Amino acid sequence: MINVSKIRNDFPMLKNKMHGRPLIYLDNAATTFKPKCVIDAVVNYYENLGANAHRGDYDLSHDVDVAYESVRNKVGKLINCDAKEVVFTSGASGAINTVAYGLEEFINEGDEILLSEAEHASNVLPWFNIAHRKGAVIKYIPLTSEGRITIENVKSTITSRTKLISLAHVTNVLGYTLDVKEITKVAHESNIFVVIDGAQSVPHMVIDVKDLDCDFLCFSAHKMCGPTGVGVLYGKYELLEKMQPIMLGGGMNSRFYTCGDYTLHHAPSKFEAGTPHIEGVIGFGAAIDYLESIGMENIHQYELELKKYAINKMKEIPGVKIYNESNESGVITFNYKDVFAQDIATHFNTYGIAVRAGQHCAKILTDFLKAPATVRASVSFYNTYEEIDFFIEVLKKGDEYLNAYF
Repeated sequence: MINVSKIRNDFPMLKNKMHGRPLIYLDNAATTFKPKCVIDAVVNYYENLGANAHRGDYDLSHDVDVAYESVRNKVGKLINCDAKEVVFTSGASGAINTVAYGLEEFINEGDEILLSEAEHASNVLPWFNIAHRKGAVIKYIPLTSEGRITIENVKSTITSRTKLISLAHVTNVLGYTLDVKEITKVAHESNIFVVIDGAQSVPHMVIDVKDLDCDFLCFSAHKMCGPTGVGVLYGKYELLEKMQPIMLGGGMNSRFYTCGDYTLHHAPSKFEAGTPHIEGVIGFGAAIDYLESIGMENIHQYELELKKYAINKMKEIPGVKIYNESNESGVITFNYKDVFAQDIATHFNTYGIAVRAGQHCAKILTDFLKAPATVRASVSFYNTYEEIDFFIEVLKKGDEYLNAYF
């Protein structure tokens, strides 16, 4: 059990108001607020460290190196991998692009890349581009009527030409959890690469990449109480060593010559060209420490209970359509009557409640849902039952405001 009252004191943003009311933030799937310890870690870098990483022969630079690389070890511990399999990127998008272009040379004309209609743009567009460049074929694993991916549908979509499967562990609109372990087992029987978008799973649950056996896992720091502009690419080391980086520059090469030849460092360094996002990585380390002090299992359990509480109350309101009642995450996607999703979000905003409205960067999914846009409320471990009660009260007030459109 977590002490939410105590936790909320750690987040400066939760002391703010919106439209003169206490801020209720239910857009945690987009990004999370940062605890004071993360903010302090970033400020401490600027005030007490300040030097570049991996470049200096003086004490300050050494201290930066130690602080920066210690976070690689923390990530390794968090997801159960070796630190040398952890590549720092600009975010989940940067990580997926690094994989896509790193694997490009292994993808040939006619090869199949399997996605789903529920994927975020960051796990669609890089593969579209690789398919265009290599003459590969994009195929979609069918979703069930509920919006899930089953192992049966994965098996029925795989052919002898399938080269790669790239899917979200937890989808960002419907919030269903993928059986990654079973999918990787089936895929690897046919030597198929498996890429997992963990942007919505790593922040909320215990992740063990050795147990999942995925080839790559991509996620962002900012969705797990860390700074923006930082992410992680986990890759099995033998695959990282075979891949080429998409950026070249300082810090990732061991030598280059006037004739044009050059040699690269081993992974993970070869993927981290240029000055890294040092303060962001150090802040990310503080975020990992903070989450682990609460307990990832505790976080997951609390968020599921809070989501269930909200959905049970929403089901009592006439006109509310919930698209993902039975998911295994803190994401609630819904619409109200025939009101445009952005108008619903505006209604909530006038009461100090922040929710997301639109297509949520999953633009293919709108055809499946038969809705041009939806509203998404996503909870985190710092949200409260009292906030959900007020969210429900405001949703019930919709008739007073939203029916003016009809």
